[in-house]
Amino acid sequence: MPLRPHKLFLPLSWLYGFGVWVRNWLYDQGWLASQQFTLPVICVGNITVGGTGKTPHVEYLVRLLSDSFRVAVLSRGYRRKSKGFVRSDGQTPMEQIGDEPWQIKRKFGERVEVAVDADRCRGIEKLQAVGCDVVLLDDAFQHRAVKAGLSLLLVDYHRLITRDRLLPAGYLREPASGKDRADIVIVSKCPAQLSPIDFRMVQDSLRLRPYQKLFFSTLRYGMLHQLFGNETRTLASLGEEGISVMLLTSIGSPQEMEADLRQYTPQILPLHFPDHHYYSTTDVARIRQTFNQLPEPRIVVTTEKDATRLFTLPDLGDELRSRIYVLPIEVEIMRNEDTMFNKKILDYVRKNR
Repeated sequence: MPLRPHKLFLPLSWLYGFGVWVRNWLYDQGWLASQQFTLPVICVGNITVGGTGKTPHVEYLVRLLSDSFRVAVLSRGYRRKSKGFVRSDGQTPMEQIGDEPWQIKRKFGERVEVAVDADRCRGIEKLQAVGCDVVLLDDAFQHRAVKAGLSLLLVDYHRLITRDRLLPAGYLREPASGKDRADIVIVSKCPAQLSPIDFRMVQDSLRLRPYQKLFFSTLRYGMLHQLFGNETRTLASLGEEGISVMLLTSIGSPQEMEADLRQYTPQILPLHFPDHHYYSTTDVARIRQTFNQLPEPRIVVTTEKDATRLFTLPDLGDELRSRIYVLPIEVEIMRNEDTMFNKKILDYVRKNR
């Protein structure tokens, strides 16, 4: 994702940065209060706009913790059509809680409580009242009204915060020094093959504090599966069978996914919409028109997040519905440090439960 024209926007970035500095200073000095809780609260967030892989990392934590603890995921529910606190019962419509919370609840079911509330303090209190052991705060690194017991900051390998600028000249929500509030920094979306010198260069660039621990993660793709059926296929089958792919996404950073798919087949036609986009009837016509440009055999590949919005979309038609495949994504901690990472998370929850 390229930087915006900085010569035009830098003065606005300075004004924005001053406002962010004042807000953080007020929290640091105690003039604005941060509430702590008696149950473990883990924050997963970033200091940039655009996708850094928060949802796959939250799902990693759900898998890690849900066998031993009653886990809750709390989000603000971006672009939801509801107000206040909403707790999903498994049947709650996606429009009431947002696409990512709906995805997590649909994937994990009774293994996790999922709720949304713009007031995270109130949301945590309500989840604590129903007996949750640990709360995972999704995208709350800037929500300083809550003092999380453990903060995980995600940094996109392809857009390191030390090489970016503040909004609107760049994509930083706050200065890169904000990383100092994190207990754990995870460099996400790393290429699967990195040399020791690559790891060292990133580590030196971030200049973390002695109390912070650095991990690297990469994305691992699962089997493609039909959104409206039971058929599955491997990524390798795309090239083996000469299948043309329309890549349909509305995520923050689709470029890496597109590049990854091109390793399996060169016949990819991307159709990207803005992040968290709600598809309309006009969009369906555009999707169908783009899809029809591809030669047979052809399929649509989309993300799990997009699937939440496509699942309830009318007017797709049976033929197109049968061609839509979802590509699951999971996180893998690199350098054989998954045991160490898991231990840090589990030790924190056990100690503070």
